[in-house]
Amino acid sequence: MPDFEALIQEIQSCTRCALSQKRTRTVPGEGSLAAAVVFIGEGPGYHEDKQGRPFVGAAGQFLDELLESIGLKREDVYITNMIKCRAPNNRDPLPAEIQACRPYLDKQLEMIGPKVLVTLGRHSFSRFFPGESIGKARGQARKMEGLVVYPVYHPAAALHNPKLRSVIESDFKKLPDLVRRVEKELAVSEGKAVSQLSLF
Repeated sequence: MPDFEALIQEIQSCTRCALSQKRTRTVPGEGSLAAAVVFIGEGPGYHEDKQGRPFVGAAGQFLDELLESIGLKREDVYITNMIKCRAPNNRDPLPAEIQACRPYLDKQLEMIGPKVLVTLGRHSFSRFFPGESIGKARGQARKMEGLVVYPVYHPAAALHNPKLRSVIESDFKKLPDLVRRVEKELAVSEGKAVSQLSLF
């Protein structure tokens, strides 16, 4: 997709906010451009900044395990973040930084057109449902802006609080059935016969 490549190049040369001044590499995202599921995290960390790839540290290893537990690999989905450059000391992204990156994320979602959007953590959840608690909303799919949004805790949360590991694993286990339901609804609404479902 030439348009997607152009978008990636635009992200890589971005100077819309001060984070561009100290980054090693931008982290636009990676995966399938035909993905039924897109995962959105918060922002790149130390390892992501060095490699230019999302979720390659300890939280990324847990995400890989979660994907494997439901029969998926990275190349089956698309993984990105709210902001595309690392914030100093991995601090929370500032509203202005999220706003600067928002057009990139919006364009990525528009081009990929996922069936389900999985928000990883409170920052990406707040993008669609500002002011709401992810603790109350996690594991429950909702529609917003024409997308099916499925909030779960960020994989890093389990590294800080091991009790959350089983919660995150449980929420991931529900994902295949959710994707099937969404695909079935779309097929019915478009008047198509439901044959082989694309992902699971």
